[in-house]
Amino acid sequence: MKDYDPAKSFLGEAVEQYDRHARGDEEDAVAFLAELAGDGPALELAIGTGRIGLPLAARGVAVQGIDLSPDMVAQLRKKPGGDSIPVTIGDFSVVPVPGSYRLVYIVFNTFFNLLHQEEQVRCFENVAAHLADDGAFVIEARVPAHIHALPENQYVHAEEVGVDEVWLDVAKYDPVTQRLEETHVRLGAAGVGLFPIVTRYCYPSELDLMARIAGLRLRDRWGGWNREPFDARSEVAVSVYGR
Repeated sequence: MKDYDPAKSFLGEAVEQYDRHARGDEEDAVAFLAELAGDGPALELAIGTGRIGLPLAARGVAVQGIDLSPDMVAQLRKKPGGDSIPVTIGDFSVVPVPGSYRLVYIVFNTFFNLLHQEEQVRCFENVAAHLADDGAFVIEARVPAHIHALPENQYVHAEEVGVDEVWLDVAKYDPVTQRLEETHVRLGAAGVGLFPIVTRYCYPSELDLMARIAGLRLRDRWGGWNREPFDARSEVAVSVYGR
C-alpha cells in the first residue's frame, strides 16, 4: 500500500472507532491471561485502549503496556483505572522497558502489524530477553487459511449496513510478502472515511520457528481462550511460549 504509515492507522477517528468493534471474548481472554500471570507483573504489547489490560489489572495483576499510538493511550487514560497502568510509547517489537515479566501477551491479531519477518523475529527475541524463567509469552492470532482461499487474492466485505451509514472492508493479499492490504470504508451522510491497515500474516508453524530462534518453545496451543482444541478447523490460535 503506497505511502502507508502504520502510526497513522491508530490516530484520530480511527481510535474513536476502535472500541466499537469489541468482540465479546474479553472476559474469557482476561481469565486465561490472569491464570498465567499469577501475581505478575504482566506486559501487554500494543495495549491500545485497554480492552484487555484494564480488566486484567482489575483482577489484581500488575499490568504494564507498550503502544505506538498516543491517541490510543489517551483513550485508555479516560477509562476507570486507566491512569494507574504504566504505558511506554514506542514500537512494541523493541520492548523498550526494563525488568522481567511473568507474562507478556499480545492479542487481537496485532502481532501481524509488524510488516517484516525480521521485525516479527526481533519481537520474539526482545520478549525472550524480558521473560521470567517461568514466564509465558501469549500470542492470539488468526489462522490465515481464509486468505489463501480468496478469489484473485482480494475481497470486498459488507461489515455493517445501516439506513444512513455503511461500512465496507476492502482488501488485497500478496502471497509473496504475506501482506494483507486492507481499508475499512465508511460511507454515510457525513461523507467517506478511509481507515487503512496492513498486516503480515503467518501460520502458527512460522511463529513456532521464530520462537525457537529466540530460545523459546511452544508450551500450549488452543483454538480459543476457553482452551478449545486447536485443529484444522480452528480460525484462531492462542499460542503459549516459554523457555
